[in-house]
Amino acid sequence: HMSKRIKQEISLEVTALAQLEKWQQELIHKAEEAAINAYAPYSNFLVGAALLTNTGKIIQGNNQENSAFPSGLCAERVAVFSARAQHPEEKIKAIVVTAKQKTANEYTAVTPCGSCRQVLSEVESNQEQPIHLIMAGAEREIYISDSIENLLPFKFSSKYLK
Repeated sequence: HMSKRIKQEISLEVTALAQLEKWQQELIHKAEEAAINAYAPYSNFLVGAALLTNTGKIIQGNNQENSAFPSGLCAERVAVFSARAQHPEEKIKAIVVTAKQKTANEYTAVTPCGSCRQVLSEVESNQEQPIHLIMAGAEREIYISDSIENLLPFKFSSKYLK
Protein backbone atom coordinates (compact mmCIF):
# COMPACT_ATOMS: atom_id res chain seq x y z
CA HIS A 1 0.00 0.00 0.00
CA MET A 2 1.65 3.20 -1.22
CA SER A 3 1.00 6.59 0.31
CA LYS A 4 0.49 9.54 -2.00
CA ARG A 5 1.01 13.28 -1.72
CA ILE A 6 -1.78 15.76 -2.42
CA LYS A 7 -0.68 19.21 -3.53
CA GLN A 8 -2.85 22.29 -3.82
CA GLU A 9 -1.50 25.34 -5.57
CA ILE A 10 -2.54 28.84 -4.56
CA SER A 11 -2.30 31.99 -6.59
CA LEU A 12 -2.47 35.67 -5.74
CA GLU A 13 -2.30 38.56 -8.16
CA VAL A 14 0.04 41.41 -7.18
CA THR A 15 -0.90 44.74 -8.69
CA ALA A 16 -0.89 48.51 -8.32
CA LEU A 17 -3.83 50.77 -7.44
CA ALA A 18 -3.87 52.36 -10.90
CA GLN A 19 -4.41 48.92 -12.48
CA LEU A 20 -7.62 48.25 -10.54
CA GLU A 21 -11.17 48.86 -11.70
CA LYS A 22 -12.99 51.88 -10.28
CA TRP A 23 -15.21 49.76 -7.97
CA GLN A 24 -12.12 48.05 -6.52
CA GLN A 25 -10.45 51.42 -5.88
CA GLU A 26 -13.63 52.69 -4.19
CA LEU A 27 -13.76 49.61 -1.96
CA ILE A 28 -10.13 50.16 -0.92
CA HIS A 29 -10.96 53.78 -0.07
CA LYS A 30 -13.91 52.60 2.06
CA ALA A 31 -11.69 50.08 3.89
CA GLU A 32 -9.12 52.81 4.63
CA GLU A 33 -11.93 55.06 5.86
CA ALA A 34 -13.17 52.26 8.14
CA ALA A 35 -9.66 51.72 9.55
CA ILE A 36 -9.50 55.33 10.74
CA ASN A 37 -12.51 54.64 12.99
CA ALA A 38 -11.16 51.37 14.42
CA TYR A 39 -11.25 50.95 18.20
CA ALA A 40 -7.64 49.88 18.79
CA PRO A 41 -6.39 51.61 21.97
CA TYR A 42 -4.18 48.64 22.95
CA SER A 43 -2.40 47.70 19.73
CA ASN A 44 -2.75 51.03 17.88
CA PHE A 45 -3.05 48.79 14.80
CA LEU A 46 -5.99 50.08 12.78
CA VAL A 47 -7.63 47.53 10.49
CA GLY A 48 -10.40 48.36 8.06
CA ALA A 49 -12.56 46.18 5.86
CA ALA A 50 -15.16 47.01 3.26
CA LEU A 51 -17.28 44.49 1.44
CA LEU A 52 -19.43 44.75 -1.65
CA THR A 53 -22.69 42.83 -1.95
CA ASN A 54 -24.17 41.53 -5.18
CA THR A 55 -26.65 44.45 -5.22
CA GLY A 56 -23.92 47.07 -4.82
CA LYS A 57 -24.18 47.77 -1.09
CA ILE A 58 -20.89 48.58 0.65
CA ILE A 59 -20.59 47.49 4.29
CA GLN A 60 -17.62 48.62 6.37
CA GLY A 61 -16.02 47.02 9.39
CA ASN A 62 -13.02 47.72 11.59
CA ASN A 63 -11.23 46.00 14.42
CA GLN A 64 -12.86 46.38 17.82
CA GLU A 65 -10.43 45.69 20.63
CA ASN A 66 -11.27 45.03 24.26
CA SER A 67 -9.25 45.14 27.48
CA ALA A 68 -10.16 41.45 27.81
CA PHE A 69 -8.29 40.73 24.55
CA PRO A 70 -10.21 37.68 23.32
CA SER A 71 -13.44 39.70 23.48
CA GLY A 72 -12.37 41.91 20.55
CA LEU A 73 -13.21 41.23 16.92
CA CYS A 74 -11.41 41.62 13.59
CA ALA A 75 -12.46 44.10 10.91
CA GLU A 76 -13.38 41.40 8.37
CA ARG A 77 -15.75 39.59 10.73
CA VAL A 78 -17.31 42.88 11.87
CA ALA A 79 -18.08 43.66 8.20
CA VAL A 80 -19.23 40.14 7.29
CA PHE A 81 -21.43 39.66 10.37
CA SER A 82 -22.91 43.12 9.86
CA ALA A 83 -23.73 42.31 6.23
CA ARG A 84 -25.21 38.91 7.15
CA ALA A 85 -27.30 40.47 9.94
CA GLN A 86 -28.63 43.40 7.90
CA HIS A 87 -28.83 41.83 4.43
CA PRO A 88 -29.02 38.04 4.88
CA GLU A 89 -30.35 37.49 1.36
CA GLU A 90 -27.39 39.18 -0.34
CA LYS A 91 -24.18 37.58 -1.51
CA ILE A 92 -20.75 39.00 -0.78
CA LYS A 93 -19.04 39.75 -4.06
CA ALA A 94 -15.77 41.16 -2.71
CA ILE A 95 -14.00 42.24 0.46
CA VAL A 96 -11.02 44.54 1.01
CA VAL A 97 -8.84 44.46 4.11
CA THR A 98 -6.14 47.01 4.90
CA ALA A 99 -4.31 48.19 8.00
CA LYS A 100 -1.88 50.75 9.38
CA GLN A 101 -0.19 51.67 12.60
CA LYS A 102 -2.02 54.63 14.15
CA THR A 103 0.99 56.92 13.59
CA ALA A 104 1.83 55.65 10.08
CA ASN A 105 0.87 57.51 6.92
CA GLU A 106 0.76 54.47 4.63
CA TYR A 107 -1.50 51.45 4.74
CA THR A 108 -0.13 47.91 4.77
CA ALA A 109 -1.49 44.88 2.98
CA VAL A 110 -2.48 42.34 5.64
CA THR A 111 -3.96 38.88 5.23
CA PRO A 112 -7.02 37.80 7.22
CA CYS A 113 -6.33 35.80 10.40
CA GLY A 114 -7.31 32.13 10.57
CA SER A 115 -10.68 32.82 12.19
CA CYS A 116 -11.58 35.38 9.51
CA ARG A 117 -10.48 32.98 6.78
CA GLN A 118 -12.78 30.32 8.22
CA VAL A 119 -15.75 32.73 8.39
CA LEU A 120 -15.17 34.00 4.85
CA SER A 121 -14.80 30.40 3.67
CA GLU A 122 -18.15 29.44 5.21
CA VAL A 123 -19.90 32.41 3.56
CA GLU A 124 -18.27 31.56 0.23
CA SER A 125 -19.44 27.92 0.50
CA ASN A 126 -22.97 28.88 1.56
CA GLN A 127 -23.47 31.40 -1.21
CA GLU A 128 -21.89 29.04 -3.77
CA GLN A 129 -20.02 31.99 -5.26
CA PRO A 130 -16.39 32.97 -4.70
CA ILE A 131 -15.47 36.09 -2.74
CA HIS A 132 -12.96 38.38 -4.45
CA LEU A 133 -10.45 39.27 -1.72
CA ILE A 134 -8.24 42.36 -1.95
CA MET A 135 -5.46 42.89 0.58
CA ALA A 136 -4.55 46.51 0.05
CA GLY A 137 -1.41 48.31 1.07
CA ALA A 138 0.53 51.18 -0.43
CA GLU A 139 0.28 52.21 -4.10
CA ARG A 140 2.00 49.09 -5.52
CA GLU A 141 1.34 46.65 -2.71
CA ILE A 142 -2.06 45.18 -3.52
CA TYR A 143 -2.71 41.44 -3.45
CA ILE A 144 -5.82 39.91 -4.96
CA SER A 145 -7.29 36.45 -4.57
CA ASP A 146 -10.25 35.35 -6.66
CA SER A 147 -11.42 33.06 -3.83
CA ILE A 148 -10.92 32.44 -0.12
CA GLU A 149 -9.88 28.92 -1.22
CA ASN A 150 -6.42 30.38 -1.97
CA LEU A 151 -5.96 31.40 1.67
CA LEU A 152 -7.54 28.34 3.26
CA PRO A 153 -6.70 25.19 1.32
CA PHE A 154 -8.10 21.91 2.66
CA LYS A 155 -10.70 23.88 4.62
CA PHE A 156 -13.11 22.57 7.20
CA SER A 157 -16.71 22.93 6.06
CA SER A 158 -20.27 21.87 6.87
CA LYS A 159 -19.88 18.79 4.65
CA TYR A 160 -18.04 17.14 7.58
CA LEU A 161 -21.03 17.72 9.87
CA LYS A 162 -23.51 15.83 7.70
